Amino acid sequence: MATSAELCLERADNELALARAIYLLSDNPQLKKENFLLPEEITFYSAVITHAYYGMFYSAKAYLISKSVSLPEQGQHNAVYHKFKQFVKKGEIDKELLIIYDALRIKAEMLLEILDQEEENRTNYTYYTLPQANKAPAEKSIENSQVFVSNMKALVNHLKESKLKLN
Repeated sequence: MATSAELCLERADNELALARAIYLLSDNPQLKKENFLLPEEITFYSAVITHAYYGMFYSAKAYLISKSVSLPEQGQHNAVYHKFKQFVKKGEIDKELLIIYDALRIKAEMLLEILDQEEENRTNYTYYTLPQANKAPAEKSIENSQVFVSNMKALVNHLKESKLKLN
């Protein structure tokens, strides 16, 4: 049976895959018309941004669960962000990223900025902008989510391996 962290990572992968699929659907007039009987002008770029963010949210949640951080039932988005931010401020995430990605040297602050930016984008582009206007932000959201999710997956796997070595 999968652990809670593994389930969150699976959900993160699903959200990112859905973001990519919705982007492709929005960007392909022939696919829209022939397969889904949708008018050409319809796009789902706002949903792309939302699902890309959720990929990041679930991967950050997986990391926190792997660190045995308890999260509330209500207000999880805020809690995940602030608890993740605490690990960044303490320098714990940078150290773990360095162990895993010595060559890449991805900084935790960069990941935190991506998470913060995508949470803001999710709100702005979901509620305050026409979906058709969101193509460029949708592309960037997918890129950001791919970077973030892959790093969180590596961190969670590193924590899992470390725990196995201790047992």
